[in-house]
Amino acid sequence: MPAGMILLLLVAALVYFGVVQRILDRMRLTDTQALLFIGLMIAGSFVNIPLLQGRTEISINVGGALVPLALAIYLLTKADTTREWVRAIIAAVVTAGVVFGISQITDFEPPRRDIIDPVWLFGIVAGIVGYLAGRSRRASFIAGTLGIIITDIVHMVRAFTVNLPTTVAIGGAGIFDTVVLAGIIAVSLAEIVGETRERIQGGPAYHEGEDALKSREFLGENTGEKSSDDHGEKLTGENTGPADGQLSDKERDQLNDENPGGKEEKG
Repeated sequence: MPAGMILLLLVAALVYFGVVQRILDRMRLTDTQALLFIGLMIAGSFVNIPLLQGRTEISINVGGALVPLALAIYLLTKADTTREWVRAIIAAVVTAGVVFGISQITDFEPPRRDIIDPVWLFGIVAGIVGYLAGRSRRASFIAGTLGIIITDIVHMVRAFTVNLPTTVAIGGAGIFDTVVLAGIIAVSLAEIVGETRERIQGGPAYHEGEDALKSREFLGENTGEKSSDDHGEKLTGENTGPADGQLSDKERDQLNDENPGGKEEKG
């Protein structure tokens, strides 16, 4: 069984048992959506759509290219800000550039191929670069998966331009495993590093919002603290005057005038 298939089945099991719920929440995916995309990837990995026949044969794999591309586009629509959307696209281009550069300086002929399979090398590299460039869970996944797909498209264009006698399968064969591996590694790194940083910093900071402050004022709690608004400072506690049993400066001056001995009357 291909490595990509095994990884997808493992991820599906983790999703089903709720182990990766935190990651899915950060990526804005539900369990049902995640399982649907995983199922489409597995089923689509057996479907190759021919695009060009001839000296250079080109095809595209449904599970290894079209479904991950659709998932990446879906995650892009869930980006909180335009900055995150742009960062994810730039991260994907950077990942593709690094992977393409490595493919050009490495021929993967024995004995180099015996050290590490190119599928795993490109998947690991894309995952690491995708995280470093993307940082967030969504951007890391988008960078890792799209980076591999973009690299494959570049190879296709080069082969077609020079009319090489070769077969290019976008998202197919080993590329399917690489796409899956890159996406999983990128998201895992983002989750591990992000979780570690939160633990080191003592967890996410809690800030009391304006609604909570208004609720406390409504309940009559005397916080003794000052809060500011557009009209200046105001006391949040109800009791802003002198405490019971204490005299104001004006009252103390009046008592001193009435009692030359300097002793305050006690009531």
